[in-house]
Amino acid sequence: MSDILRWPLVGPALRWRHARTTTQVVLLLAAAAIVLHGLLGPQLAPLNLATVATWVHYRGLLVIALLAAGNFFCMGCPFVRVRDWGRRLHAPVRRWPRLLRTKWIGIALFAGVLFCYELFDLWALPRATAWLVLGYFGAALLVDTVFSGATFCKHLCPIGQFNFVASTVSPLELRVREPETCRTCGTFDCIKGRMGRKGQQAKAVVQRGCELGLFLPSKVGNLDCTFCLDCVQACPHDNIALATRLPGLELLETRRRSGIGRLAQRPDLAALAVLFTFGGLLNAFAMATPAHHVLSWLSGVTGGASEGVALAVLFVAGLVAAPLVLLGAAAGLTRLVARDQAGSIMGTAVRYAYVLVPFGFGVWLAHYGFHFLTGALTIVPVTQSAAQDLLGWAALGDPLWRWTGLRPGAVFPIEIGFILLGAAGSLALAYGVSEREYAGRPGAATAPWAAVVVTLAALAVWTLAQPMDMRGMPMGPMAGLD
Repeated sequence: MSDILRWPLVGPALRWRHARTTTQVVLLLAAAAIVLHGLLGPQLAPLNLATVATWVHYRGLLVIALLAAGNFFCMGCPFVRVRDWGRRLHAPVRRWPRLLRTKWIGIALFAGVLFCYELFDLWALPRATAWLVLGYFGAALLVDTVFSGATFCKHLCPIGQFNFVASTVSPLELRVREPETCRTCGTFDCIKGRMGRKGQQAKAVVQRGCELGLFLPSKVGNLDCTFCLDCVQACPHDNIALATRLPGLELLETRRRSGIGRLAQRPDLAALAVLFTFGGLLNAFAMATPAHHVLSWLSGVTGGASEGVALAVLFVAGLVAAPLVLLGAAAGLTRLVARDQAGSIMGTAVRYAYVLVPFGFGVWLAHYGFHFLTGALTIVPVTQSAAQDLLGWAALGDPLWRWTGLRPGAVFPIEIGFILLGAAGSLALAYGVSEREYAGRPGAATAPWAAVVVTLAALAVWTLAQPMDMRGMPMGPMAGLD
């Protein structure tokens, strides 16, 4: 195990008490620029910082960071910075209702964001994108100044739910260094928080513990972990490591997890994993040319219904009907070939649902990577243009509109690589679950799930091979400006 917190330069930077606040403030300033340009700048998507930075660069950098390191966006989340300032004026006194301490609301909001993105073409609407960002800030502030802990992050935030699932295949996690040290610890500061000293002054300061209710000695993996490092700051024994690990392996763990319980007993988390996977496929399909033909056909089948109705039918088919059929059939076949007389099809589907996560992450990487790599340099001229629009003069120079990114044909092999890598990870996890659940016939038990993964991977490759909408990208004549 390699502990990143012990590395030279990187370790001290992460352990610095104000590291998170500094990152949050930087991202807050970036969010302010995005909102201002979205509201006041030109309402043409390729020329506006709100649409380019949000839908091209932020999403691309997000999945790259999750793949390379972990959930570092949540660590620097600017919504939490504004929330913390708000709590100085109005401290929360209520606890989130026990009945709602699941992922179901977060799942609904996640699906709702995907639907609204397609229905309203948010990628083409700078002002709407700015209002969406402001809505995020308002929601986090409203919820977390009423309810204690990280209620918005844990139960509601759609971005957070995406990050939690994706970070299960990240190479880093927070864990204890020496379990024996935790067994003899009598303070439990990592979850309760502690009092400390500020410099040489006698003034006491509060260091909060984990707001998401993850007790480090019994924490498993990255689910629900925002990488805030509050536990690192609070631990009086310096016994917490940001450790390297084998990506995805945590999805095979059957142990009870602090703040979560057992994965096999959490159908809401399984549903989130399924939404993460099928949502990635549907989000990619919606930008392909065949999607427009499908929506036209659905509109005709439904009697000339509006685009919203046709899109809703497509979403129900892609996010509800297709998963129920595929996972239900695979679970039934697995029980049949493994001669499983106990349990239920639902229980089997829940246990295997998590194996789809690596493939789903591969789809998101391929999709967001396409947008990011084909428009990586566009952030430069758009930022230059935003400075002109907001400041009234060329503070950063004249926009270099010729700066774009890689050609789509050069990105396609990378996309296929992400899909195949994700599918291989899902196949390995499926076999791991079968070895755990059906030790006598793991190959036969895995076969139905292998068929699901291979089918979805073929569908993903076909989707990515279709002509794509260059959403928000300064291609064509716009790219020729200089």
